[in-house]
Amino acid sequence: MYVPAAEVVTAPDGAPRYQGQPVSPRAGKMGKSLKNGISPDDIYAAYGADTLRLYEMAMGPLDTDRPWRTNDIIGVYRFLQRLWRNVIDEESGALRVHDQPLDPQTARLLHHTVKVVRRDLQNLRFNTAIARLMELNTHAATLAAGAGGLPRGLAEPLVLMVAPFAPHIAEELWSKMGHAASLAYEPFPRFDESLAAQPVVTLPVQVDGKTRFRIEVPADAGEKQIADAMASHPEYARHTGDATIRRVVIVPGRIVNIVTQP
Repeated sequence: MYVPAAEVVTAPDGAPRYQGQPVSPRAGKMGKSLKNGISPDDIYAAYGADTLRLYEMAMGPLDTDRPWRTNDIIGVYRFLQRLWRNVIDEESGALRVHDQPLDPQTARLLHHTVKVVRRDLQNLRFNTAIARLMELNTHAATLAAGAGGLPRGLAEPLVLMVAPFAPHIAEELWSKMGHAASLAYEPFPRFDESLAAQPVVTLPVQVDGKTRFRIEVPADAGEKQIADAMASHPEYARHTGDATIRRVVIVPGRIVNIVTQP
């Protein structure tokens, strides 16, 4: 039988329970008969409208069914909290934005993020755009912690990109950064194609422990993309020949090692 989802608690051992009895979660639609309805008013009261909007768009593609996981809202809420702390000092309320130029790594990441977010917004892929903004915000947090604040050249475009998803906090941050007019009248950030190009890394490819050739792949390439680049390299066939390949060890961002049959 279905039990009210709002009354299910997590036991000390991590198992969900209802009135002391174990229950099993089941993904599906919300409905009154299923006793699993979630009131938007409750989410708004606990986390605010921006968090609710952001979570709904971050759940997944708009044209697919998506399970509602209330616990995941906390992650989105923390993203907005971190964004605020990156720009505003929580204790004093002082602005943590300075006019220093962007370092090359930050500039590349920013322009690449702008490029991807613009593309994803045009294609209504809000969840992937939000994922990119979370990555940029994490980098911004590291930058702010080391330098005592954010360069304005990063803080302003980051807030402008967050605005379509979380307009209230973005508007407040925009105002605190010294802008009298609403950010609604600001153009969306643009990117420099030369800076937005995905960074690449060069990986040595070893055959039985000896480096035979090198491949260039995107810095965030996964094992499959690296394996495809390796197999298509003209030196691959020459150094493996008719040998039987026993194992291929791929460490993304570092090295590829091919082990052949002795």
